[in-house]
Amino acid sequence: MPRGARLDAKGALHHVMVRGLERRKIFLTERDRKDLVSRLAAIIPKSGARIYAWSLLSNHFHLLIRTGSMRLPFLMRRVLTGYAISFNRRHRRSGHLFQNRYKSILVEEEPYLLELVRYIHLNPLRVKMVNSVDQLENYPWSGHSALMGKVNRPWQDCDYILSQFGKTVNRARLVYRKFIGEGVSQGRREDLMGGGLVRSLGGWEKVKELRRGREKWAHDERVLGGSEFVQAVLKEIESGGEKKGMGKGISERDLAKLIRKVSLKLDLSEKEVIGGNRRRNIVEARDLISYIGVRSYGMSLTAVAGRLKVSKQSVLRGVEKGLEVLQRKGWNVQEFIE
Repeated sequence: MPRGARLDAKGALHHVMVRGLERRKIFLTERDRKDLVSRLAAIIPKSGARIYAWSLLSNHFHLLIRTGSMRLPFLMRRVLTGYAISFNRRHRRSGHLFQNRYKSILVEEEPYLLELVRYIHLNPLRVKMVNSVDQLENYPWSGHSALMGKVNRPWQDCDYILSQFGKTVNRARLVYRKFIGEGVSQGRREDLMGGGLVRSLGGWEKVKELRRGREKWAHDERVLGGSEFVQAVLKEIESGGEKKGMGKGISERDLAKLIRKVSLKLDLSEKEVIGGNRRRNIVEARDLISYIGVRSYGMSLTAVAGRLKVSKQSVLRGVEKGLEVLQRKGWNVQEFIE
């Protein structure tokens, strides 16, 4: 089967995975790791790209990157070609270092950005390169240490990620660290490996830019997001419009309707649902609203969190648990969005 074309546009968010040929190690020494990091430090600022998360293991590495003026294939070619030549020279070897071409997945920012930051930064713990979250903070070969303030990485965009967790750096780091800890038990997340939505920061213009090529998939290993949303996006791009509930100025109205329907279904008042009340049925209501709002309507975590008057992390947990609530109660999403 021929390999699919790269999906990229300026400002697109990508999860990049690079593996060694036949799963062989691509980092044999600390000098190897320093070499790759120095190449990222030199190339990323010049490219206009932003790195949100990264981790170097033994036979592969991960990047969560938003492309800038330099397209992803050119950026990665500069990083990988230079590293491979340097690696071969250091270790007196020849031939290919990497397995085929790297894998890149175009990512829907909401709700996957923070999930991928957590998933990528927990990699060293999952493969036993460190033994605890405490040790992870001092592991120098991932972006987690920079987010926790242990090392300075000017080429890593820590400010943007920390801003998702709090208004002050100290508060944000406390919440972020708790968020990381909550992900330890999740293990390998196959659901984060692609298959769904063509969407990136920059909204509809970026989607349209991608659509000008041959990128027309509702399910594809090159994209990560909701397939229902991808189908709606493609349909609306074909017709030149935007789906009700996804455009600015409309999603707020639909969100209000969704809150009203969920409240009625659970025999609650809208006033009870909005806010931080931890009663089980109220939490379930917010989980349903978060799940349907983000996954079915394509609303942002920020928009849902603002309307419910809870944190984005609460909405993110709701996105994870909302489907469980639907299944447990035997309900269907269509009951709330028609």
